[in-house]
Amino acid sequence: MSTQPTALAPFHLAIPVDDIEAARKFYGTVLGFTEGRSDTKWIDWNFGGHQVVTHQVGDGPSEIPRDGVAGTNPVDGHQVPVPHFGLVLSVEEFQELAARLTAANTEFVIEPYVRFQGEPGEQWTMFFLDPAGNALEFKAFADINHLFAV
Repeated sequence: MSTQPTALAPFHLAIPVDDIEAARKFYGTVLGFTEGRSDTKWIDWNFGGHQVVTHQVGDGPSEIPRDGVAGTNPVDGHQVPVPHFGLVLSVEEFQELAARLTAANTEFVIEPYVRFQGEPGEQWTMFFLDPAGNALEFKAFADINHLFAV
């Protein structure tokens, strides 16, 4: 079985949010994803060629912050939030996104850094939560052929 990345079919992921307008601002303005179809309680996002849909659950922003993190797992000296999702970007795209998130005063769960330095899976990574508490990870490899390196 090959360990090289392949062309992939777009995936679809629906996630809960408690404030559709906060999701619109975060995913559209802060992350810079293009909005697709939408209604009063959901928005389709072009998430790097994949379809991520934010679905408002409940009647609006809750007074108690929702945390979509079920737990953590230790990876390279950090506690990684689980579940999480995100994209593998180019290093340039990763750096641009990290700068945009920093400028937007995003609170990082794990600040942008190089993980597994000097190993085959060396990668830039960062973790943060959306306004509804869903954990996201964005990463970048200097050599995308190391995506599945062991």
